[in-house]
Amino acid sequence: MSRCGRQAVIANLSVLGSATAGPVLADPGAPAQGRRSGTGTASEGQHMAILLVHEQARGWSASQFNADQPEQPWSAFRLPHPHGRPAPFRVASRGRGPAVDLSLRRTSRPCTSQCAPFAGDEHLRWQSEPGVLGEGVLRHGDGGEESTELLGCHERVRGRWSWPALGGWVFGFVNDPSGPADEAPPSAVVFTMIQPARPADAANGSVMLWQYGRMIRHFPRRNLQVGVSGFLDRDQVVLVPPLSGMLATAPAAQVPGRLLITARLGDDRLVLDFRSQTAGRIANPSENSLHPFSVHETLGPCQVDGVVAGRRISFTTSGIVEFAGGAHD
Repeated sequence: MSRCGRQAVIANLSVLGSATAGPVLADPGAPAQGRRSGTGTASEGQHMAILLVHEQARGWSASQFNADQPEQPWSAFRLPHPHGRPAPFRVASRGRGPAVDLSLRRTSRPCTSQCAPFAGDEHLRWQSEPGVLGEGVLRHGDGGEESTELLGCHERVRGRWSWPALGGWVFGFVNDPSGPADEAPPSAVVFTMIQPARPADAANGSVMLWQYGRMIRHFPRRNLQVGVSGFLDRDQVVLVPPLSGMLATAPAAQVPGRLLITARLGDDRLVLDFRSQTAGRIANPSENSLHPFSVHETLGPCQVDGVVAGRRISFTTSGIVEFAGGAHD
């Protein structure tokens, strides 16, 4: 998210399978191997990338799934950059569409890797690192360009999973933008919750709090209460990428209008109150069925309040939340 709150950038770079995973890709009944965040080299499996850019006055613009990306994209995990040293990150539509030419810089440390097994032999493993600083130029779908300063989060997801077995997920982050523009945010929160069909007791979620670049508290799923209310108006949801409108994509469940997450651990408490304002719906195919699967990249204000280690935390900022699920549910 831009510090001014008017702009948002979402880049999903993925590698499906690997050079040794031929049977997995060839067998339509086998779960696909997924790795997000652009890990690997050009010889390892099928590379895909999609870029979304949102600006309040222009709305959403998106590339197809074949956005141009570097052979080794910027990554806090595979290519760890020293703190304070900027590195380039360039992703662009191959035709007329959005593009970003940014310099990214780390200010925080990543969380420990978390793993959630489900559906027999499938699993999802992820790491997150908030407080990523970005500076550069955005190009919108209408060709307009503007400079920006961004404060974001980098997530790496690896594992072996398939839709619809994965079920869905809710993922999001917020950074407190009140600190100095060139330092780690005073507070940052990342939350994640996957919703596999089985087993019912899958280790499937967490809320994590960073302060000044260090993760200081992890609230596991059993310590979370999650509630939703209302719906985002369907007119505020834009279907992407551009060619997805040719697929007669079935309607998806409406995006919650409000997401409330309460985390408690001993005397520590953290409350996130997110309200949806607009969403870009990424329509994906399902590996094991004819049903489409959608990821809603949702933007809106988020209020964070709590007390951790005896210190009060309170800030309001713009956040990004992913609501994902099958369009047939």
